[in-house]
This record gives sequence, C-alpha cells and structure tokens, in this order.
Amino acid sequence: MTSSHNHSTSLRLSTIELDKEDMSFAAGHYTIFSSTHRERLHGHNFHMYAAITAEVTENGMTFDYGIYKAKLRALCKELSEWVLIPGESPYQRLEEDGDYLYVHFNQEKIPFLKRDVKVLPVANITVEELSRWFLQRLIAEPLELHQHCIHHILLKVYSGAGQSGSAEYHKP
Repeated sequence: MTSSHNHSTSLRLSTIELDKEDMSFAAGHYTIFSSTHRERLHGHNFHMYAAITAEVTENGMTFDYGIYKAKLRALCKELSEWVLIPGESPYQRLEEDGDYLYVHFNQEKIPFLKRDVKVLPVANITVEELSRWFLQRLIAEPLELHQHCIHHILLKVYSGAGQSGSAEYHKP
C-alpha cells in the first residue's frame, strides 16, 4: 500500500519537446530600438519550439501532448499573415481612423490598413516579447496545467535559424 508521501518521493519527471515544422507563422513587423530609432517594416518566417516538463503517470506517459501541439498551431495561425504592431510601446502612439490604423513614431505618421494588422499587448515585436505572448496564452488555464501535472514550460520563438527568444513557466 502506497501513501501520498511515497508518491511524492517517487515523482518522475520527463520533458516533451515539440518542434514541428507547422508550428510556425509568417508575419511582418518592425523592431523599436529607442524613441527615435526603429527598423524598417520587414517580415520573418517565425518558428515555435516548446519543452514541457511534466510528471510521468503510472501508465508511463506524461500527458496527451497532441493537446499542446494543437494549441501552439492555433496560436501560430492567429499571427500568420499579419503585420504585427506592439500595442504597449512607450515610444509610439496608435490612432484608428476609419479603415486605417496610424502609428505615430518619432514624428512619423505611418498608415496601415486595419484589415492587415494585428495589435498585440506587448511592448515590441521581438522574439522575446512574442515568446512571452505565446507562453501567457499557453498557461492561461492554471487548472489545465495542474491536471496535466506540468512543472515547467520553456517556449522559444525563432525569427530565423539559430536566432530565438524564450520565456519560461515554473510551477508555483
């Protein structure tokens, strides 16, 4: 007969790595470097990677990781084929007027068609901020994390081969 104390001492963790070709999205953006300097508008084929550490159950597996592949694919689809605009940058102001979104940056008034842009609740469109955005969306349901016995998530967004930013979740 095992007690709950014995279970905690025999806790076994495993890390599932998700790095599927279709966990990606193409998007336009510019990086803001300061109140007066930004990149020109350009695009990337971004790629996602997730490492999820969870408890191994008595049947020899962690959780149905197809759930998280589907979630990451859906989040990628949300960002694919948009011009991504940071909604929380201290260096720019957004103005909507009819079909247009104007970005006011360093005495420029940059016009975008609203139907082409997605404003994200981030300070900048960087791999660092995008990884945090993805992670926040992935951990939005604490009960689900608890049900899947997830202890840690490392999430990376790549803007090209060998260039990524990451964000991490640790079980409280």
